[in-house]
Parts: sequence; structure tokens; C-alpha cells
Amino acid sequence: MRKIVLSLLITTLFISCGDKGKMILPRSAGSFNKVLVVSKGSLWQGEVGDEIRNSFSELLVGLPQPEKTLSLAQVGPNGFNTMMKNSRNIMVIEVSDEENFTTLYNKYATPQTVVYISAKDKEGLRLMIEKNHKKIIKTFKDSDIRLLQNVFAKKRLDDSQYKTFQNLKISLTIPEEFRTVDDTGDFLWLRQHLSSGIARGAGSNNILVYSLPLDDKTETSDNIIAMRDAIGEKYIPGSREGMYMITEAAYTPFTLETKLKGLKTFETRGTWEMKNNFMAGPFLNYAMVDKKNNRLLVVEGFTYAPSVNKREFVFELEAIAKSINFN
Repeated sequence: MRKIVLSLLITTLFISCGDKGKMILPRSAGSFNKVLVVSKGSLWQGEVGDEIRNSFSELLVGLPQPEKTLSLAQVGPNGFNTMMKNSRNIMVIEVSDEENFTTLYNKYATPQTVVYISAKDKEGLRLMIEKNHKKIIKTFKDSDIRLLQNVFAKKRLDDSQYKTFQNLKISLTIPEEFRTVDDTGDFLWLRQHLSSGIARGAGSNNILVYSLPLDDKTETSDNIIAMRDAIGEKYIPGSREGMYMITEAAYTPFTLETKLKGLKTFETRGTWEMKNNFMAGPFLNYAMVDKKNNRLLVVEGFTYAPSVNKREFVFELEAIAKSINFN
């Protein structure tokens, strides 16, 4: 009997562990851009919870309807059971003897990001969240971007088929649902027809790739809107003559300077519209200053999804744009 019990224990140990004694974790679950907050109800319902809601629920720039950057759900420590621990993005808030701000990956499931924040009192927690919320948001978003890129990589298009990619000597991780609209060698337009929700049929996600010569105008953010409007007039027509895509004048786009693949990059979010028509939607434009090749390399995504929320569609386009690699 002892041998049988010992054998069962050893078998269980090997089932529970992988290479080098590491435990095999379950797959995580949850929607993109959603965070599970683990905290006591007294914290969530007070000033600490208010700070979390204010800091993490800011509206995403560039969407025609108000949508939050992250969606939040809360559970108490007693309710943080096995099912909840499989959530992909978790933020644990607690009063403790020590002040702490830590990020762990794949603690209960994989892939998973868990952020721990502790302080000696409620005001300390509030200040910690206020100080670090932008970093925390970026941590969760970057993790979701990586996961989505991995999903796309499993059903990736062979981008060697595109003349524009070959000429620009770049590649992108693009899922197989996208189809070619135009590929001139200088300009690429890919489109994915949306297959769910109210936008089904008429809705689409779109990717544009092109480059412009680098000069005093293209090396600054001041002329991005004029440049994309010129591209829209040349390459993106509407259903009738005189119709083409432009930047919607009623909403001022937001541009920030960032880095993409080590290059100075202008990230612009705003809304587009079809001139002399009623079509419109959000766009996300990355203009990369590629001095080595004396060019401004542009990857843009835009969405047409009438009557539905658009945050997740734009997020997919962001994941594709950020997958860019140089050949």
C-alpha cells in the first residue's frame, strides 16, 4: 500500500510539473484591455477605489464615441478563487506593513500579468496609484499587445507576396483574414471585413503602409495630417467621384512622440471621414523617422464599424502596427 501511495504521489508530482521542476500553469482567460482588481470592499468603495477608477478609466483618445482605455472589475480577497486567479490581468491592492509596487508574470496562469501595490495606509495606497498609474496601464497594454501578436502569428499571412513590403524591406504580423485592396509597390492597403456585431458586413479594419521622403516637413509632427490627407485623396476613394478619405476637421487629432523599433515615431490618433459622404471612424497612425533609409515610414490602421464600440478593433490594428520588423 505504501508503494502504491508513493507511486501516486510521484505521478502527481510529474503531472503537475514541467521541465526543471516548474509547475504547469493553466491558460489564462479574460478579454483584452480588462483588469481584475483584487481589494477589500472598504478600499474599493472609498478614496482608493475612486483613484483607481479615475486613473484607469480615462477615455481612449481618437474614438468617435467615449470608450475607456481599460475596463475594470473588482473582487474581494475572499472571492479571489481558482477561477479568478486564471484572469490574464490582475492588480492586487492591499494595506500592508511595507510599501511595495511589484509586477509578476505567469504567477497563477499563463500568459498573465499581476501587479501588486501595497502601502501602510489608505492615503499611501492612493498616492502610489496616482504616481504609477500610467506605468501600470502601459504594463497591462503591452502584455495584451504581445499576446495578440502571438495569436496573429499562428494565422499569419505570407507578407512576401506584397510588392510594397518587398520594396520597403519590412514585414508585419498580419492575420489571414485581411485581403489586398491595393499594392502598388509604393502603397499597400489591406482590408479585413468584420464578421461579428452590428458592424458585420459593412464594417472593416484597414491597414495602410507607405513611405515618404525625409525632409524638414516630414521629420516633424506638424505636417502629419496634411500628409495623410494627401494619401487619402490619391489612394482611398469613396463610392463616387469627389469622395476620398480625409482627417475629420471637427476633432483635433492627438499626436505624441514615442519609439518604435528604436526609431523616433509620431503616434497620431484621431477620426477620419469620407469627403462628401457620411462614412467616418477612428484611425491610428505611426510615422517612423527612418534616417538610415532617408524616409518617413508610415503604418496606419483605420476602422469603419458603425453603431458599435471600436476600442478592440483599434487595439488589433495597434498590435499589427507594432509588429513591424525590418528585413
